[in-house]
Amino acid sequence: MAKARVGLRHAEHIDVHEDDIQDMQDDEAQETLDESMDPLEESGRTVDSSDEEVEDAVQEDMARFEETFVGINKRFRLINRIGEGTFSTVYKAEDLEYNKYSNDWDIDERENRKWSSPAHRRRPSRRPHYVAIKKIYVTSSPIRIFNELELLYDLRDSDSVCPLITAFRHLDQVVAVLPYFQHHDFRDYYRDMKISEMRLYFKSLFTALRSVHAKGIIHRDVKPTNFLYNPAQSRGVLVDFGLAEREGTDSQNCACHMSDEDRRYRINNSVHAQTQSSGHNASSYPKNDTRNSRRANRAGTRGFRAPEVLLKCTQQTCSIDIWSVGVILLTMLSRRFPFFHSADDIDAFLEITTIFGRKKMRETSLLHGQIFETNVPSYSEGGHSLEKIILWCTGRTGDKTQPKKELDDDEKEAVQFLYRLLECNPAKRITADEALRHPFLTKAYEDSEADEDMVDLVEA
Repeated sequence: MAKARVGLRHAEHIDVHEDDIQDMQDDEAQETLDESMDPLEESGRTVDSSDEEVEDAVQEDMARFEETFVGINKRFRLINRIGEGTFSTVYKAEDLEYNKYSNDWDIDERENRKWSSPAHRRRPSRRPHYVAIKKIYVTSSPIRIFNELELLYDLRDSDSVCPLITAFRHLDQVVAVLPYFQHHDFRDYYRDMKISEMRLYFKSLFTALRSVHAKGIIHRDVKPTNFLYNPAQSRGVLVDFGLAEREGTDSQNCACHMSDEDRRYRINNSVHAQTQSSGHNASSYPKNDTRNSRRANRAGTRGFRAPEVLLKCTQQTCSIDIWSVGVILLTMLSRRFPFFHSADDIDAFLEITTIFGRKKMRETSLLHGQIFETNVPSYSEGGHSLEKIILWCTGRTGDKTQPKKELDDDEKEAVQFLYRLLECNPAKRITADEALRHPFLTKAYEDSEADEDMVDLVEA
């Protein structure tokens, strides 16, 4: 995908008062603050026509928005509501002042002009130009809003990342103006994707994450509805940086960043080890534990959080985004969405245990200085292979009288890639840059070249 460069307009200054934000009194309150909307409840597609039918409730919503945000209707013509989330609502709008500004961010316009005559390029574009207006809810923290806009500005020249065009503030209301990208609902195409199409999807997604991670930014909420993908163009754009943060923000030392020797020493001298040595069995815990509960950033969406997020790792890295991408690939290969659908962090961790087994989860917990024990008999010690999970989900293990069914070669290669994404140890998990060099994704370039050869053959 071509680079999308932002041409920032003269926006109204956004005043941010860095008021002290008190810590939440309990984890449930923090969960509410940082929990993104359930993926099944989110809007996830756009339509081709700018004159699409608009529901009465949406018309009323847009009318209220225009009434409360003075002057917005002079710059933009609101068309429809195209997305609703926990922290914002997104509208499709026509940019009425498009020709007054530099619009380097407009990829489609650049592509159109590339094939136009020199005389046509000099003329102002007369076709309608659409943008996405993100209305950020006033319940969002001013620091959170400022952080999102600042990160979007830093990412303005990044491949496959939605750039910030400009932002406006009126009283306590802030809106961000972003490019409008035509895309399809993930639920409309994920079951039918061929492996060759998956390669293109993840090549585009990892191109975006490579740019984001190169700047030390963790997206924290990678999921299908935050990657606007157009299968016809094999192009996607990573959006919604409302929960994103710079790597190292509020970070504290965690056992996962210690050497193996130091980690073993810490475990052998832990409160848990002392409890065991006092004659209690392995699953015993201190009766009176006076230590403060561990606090860590747990922002994101249920079902897409990495194990270290669920274990409250205090030194999280960009690798948490890679795990989320792995969940998307697992969803495509298994044809199940959402694949994980837990009610809370404990259930989410047990869902992962179902696949990887108790032994792996004990090791993963110890890596972050936590102890994992369960007496639920249905969780096996060794877990199940991802191949078996996919065969079971796609109905290829039911009939024992038929020959044993296996994954085809392309699926096997996808699963090998999936193991690198769903690596429970974040230090061993593949990076976005490494993913783009993995054979599973490098073949996406070969597939594209083969398609071009076929086109050339037809044209000849």
